[in-house]
Amino acid sequence: MLDYVELEADLDREERMIRDTAREFVADRVKPDVGEWFEDGEFPRELIGEMGELGFYAPNLEGYGSPGVSETAYGLLMQELEAGDSGVRSMASVQGALVMYPIHAFGSEAQKERWLPALGEGEAVGCFGLTEPDHGSNPSAMETTAERDGDGWVLNGSKTWITNAPIADVAVVWAKDASSEGRPVRGFLVDTETDGVTTNHIDGKLSMRASVTGEISLQNARVPEDAVLPDVTGMKGPLSCLTQARFGIAWGAVGAARDCFESAREYATDRDQFGGPIARFQLQQDKLAEMATEITTSQLLAYRLAELKERGDLRPQQVSMAKRNNVRMARDQARVAREMLGGNGITRDYPPMRHLANMETVYTYEGTHDIHSLILGEDLTGIAAFD
Repeated sequence: MLDYVELEADLDREERMIRDTAREFVADRVKPDVGEWFEDGEFPRELIGEMGELGFYAPNLEGYGSPGVSETAYGLLMQELEAGDSGVRSMASVQGALVMYPIHAFGSEAQKERWLPALGEGEAVGCFGLTEPDHGSNPSAMETTAERDGDGWVLNGSKTWITNAPIADVAVVWAKDASSEGRPVRGFLVDTETDGVTTNHIDGKLSMRASVTGEISLQNARVPEDAVLPDVTGMKGPLSCLTQARFGIAWGAVGAARDCFESAREYATDRDQFGGPIARFQLQQDKLAEMATEITTSQLLAYRLAELKERGDLRPQQVSMAKRNNVRMARDQARVAREMLGGNGITRDYPPMRHLANMETVYTYEGTHDIHSLILGEDLTGIAAFD
C-alpha cells in the first residue's frame, strides 16, 4: 500500500494491529461484494455486528467497553474502512463520532451505561439528526422544536439526509428548546420506536449507495426527561460532534484515494497496448506520480491532525482544512484513476468510479467544501463571510 514517506514505520504495535485488522476485514468482507451492494443500493446488516465485534465503533473513547486507542489508530481505522467503501466508513463514523461521542461527552451516567456498550458492540444502531430539509449549511436556523410537557418533552420537526436513520434504534436529535428563553439548542436521545417518530428511507441515490440514508419525522413525539443530554446546551453540542466526524473523514478520504491509486498502478502495469504495459508511457507515469504526491501530502496532514488531537491542541478550523483538502484530493484522484482504466473504469469490477461517486457526497456532507473554505477564511482574516 502507498506509504511513500514511510509514515507507518513509526506506528506502535496497537496501531499496526488495528490497521491490519481493518485492512483484512475490508479485503475479506467488503471488497469481494461491495460492487454488488453499491449497485443494489444496500448496506449488509450482518456487517454491523461484525464491525462491533472487531471494535470499529469509537475505539478512541475510554470506558464503557471502548479501549481508548490513540487518535492515529482511530484515523488508520477510518482510512482502511474507506479504502473499502465510504458507506462502510460512514457506518463506523456515524455510530462512533456522531452517536457514541455525544453520549460519552454530554450524557448522564445512566445514558452512557444504557447505550454505549450496546452501540460499541453493534447490538444497537444510532443516527445523528441535525440537517433539516430547509437547513443544511446553517444548522443553527433549525426549526425542530422541543417543548416541555409535564415530566417530559414533545418534539416536532423533521431531519433529512440522516445516515442509518431507517435502521437506527436511537437517534441523537438536536432541537430548539421552545420552553426556555432564547430557545437554546439541546440534544435528545430518541428511541425510534417512540410514537410519532418515523424514519423513511431515501431512495434514488447515485452516490453512497452502499449506505442507508433516511429521514426522521417527529410529530408530537413525546420523550421522557431522561432523554435529554444534560451536559451541553447550544450549538457547541452538534458542532463538536461534527468536528469528531470530520477528523475521521479526513483520514478516510485518504483511504479511498489510495485504493484508486493502487487500482490504477496495478492496471497500468498489467494492461498491454502498443506492444507493452501502458505504465511505460510518460503520460501514465506522470499521472501516477501526481496521484502519489497528492495522497502523500494528504496523509501528512491527517497524521498531523492526530498528533494535535492527541495532545488536546486540535482546533475545528484545522479539521476544516483537512476535510476540505483531503476530500477534494480524493475526488480528483479518483477521476484520474478512472481515466487510466479507460472503459473498464466505469464498471463495478474496479473501484475508482464507485469511489468517485461516493466522494461527490463526502465533498458535500459534514460541511460542504465551500463552507469549510469560509471557515478557513474567517480564521485567517478575522472577518466572517457568513453574515
